[in-house]
Amino acid sequence: MSGGVYTLHGFDPSPYSVKMRALMRYRRLPFIWDAVGSPRDVAVAAGLPPVIPVLRFPDGRLMNDSTPLAYALEREHPGARSVVPDDPGLAFVSDLLEDFGDEWLTKIMFHYRWYYAADRAFAQTWVVSSRDPVMAEDERRAAMTAFNDRQVGRMALVGCTEQNRPVIEESYRFVLETLDSHVRTLPFLLGSRPSLGDFGIYGQLQILSVDPTPAAEMRDRAADVFCWLMRLDDASGIEGAWIDADAPLPHGVTSLLRHAAATYLPFLAANAQALQEGRESLEVELLGHPYAQAPFRYQGKCYDAICKKFAALPEAARRRLEPVLEETGCRPYL
Repeated sequence: MSGGVYTLHGFDPSPYSVKMRALMRYRRLPFIWDAVGSPRDVAVAAGLPPVIPVLRFPDGRLMNDSTPLAYALEREHPGARSVVPDDPGLAFVSDLLEDFGDEWLTKIMFHYRWYYAADRAFAQTWVVSSRDPVMAEDERRAAMTAFNDRQVGRMALVGCTEQNRPVIEESYRFVLETLDSHVRTLPFLLGSRPSLGDFGIYGQLQILSVDPTPAAEMRDRAADVFCWLMRLDDASGIEGAWIDADAPLPHGVTSLLRHAAATYLPFLAANAQALQEGRESLEVELLGHPYAQAPFRYQGKCYDAICKKFAALPEAARRRLEPVLEETGCRPYL
């Protein structure tokens, strides 16, 4: 196990930053939370993609991208307080739900933040003040407008369009109600300790719990989800165990898998096909509604990675998962 103190370069309005901050708190890894200025500049200066958060290891190495970071910390600090279940089948379920959080729920987060006027106004203030809380007023206003225009201009690129709004908002309501019921019977997705899947979903929902419109909906529909987010924000005091790998998955988990099979996985399949065919857009029906956007190469990599993880499972784990993956509709996409 490596020693020393990490530095996590991120900021509060970033779902992937708060995801990694919560994960490191749970794992009791000593770190400094550097949330002033532009963490993207840290990544670019290090020759990394402009992705946050950026983690500086005690030996000076810099890495970014939250999923590879989580697994790098598993290698650096194996064993105690791991966020990856010991059982490979449960670990795969955790990975799939983390990817669902990172790459599908982020569409929900982005939609609510930049679609409604109250949310756009709040996001401008939150983002710019997080970078510099005492910026001169004229500079602050210019920065707020520039950031708003940049993000609103990206909405169609990430699938946050008027056409797709019914899918995105219906998906948010489903996740809220499913998770609200689940966390009243089991503290986390796969037991009484959090998995990487919990943190993937947490990152996006944490932002949605603060931005005005989705926050109001969360408090109205799913107050227990809000309480779950507060517990997971600093779970350093939690001790727990994984569920029995031979027992059926919790109903809330199978419901989330079924929803992923109705939204995220068909999106990934359509995205992969559009990339393969060199098309400029993908079209797919999700939740009974048409959904369209430009294909994303990064999400093509995500799909390839999750399929390879499933293929690499030990035979016994794959046989045990096959029935629930078939029943939830996930298996045809893997």
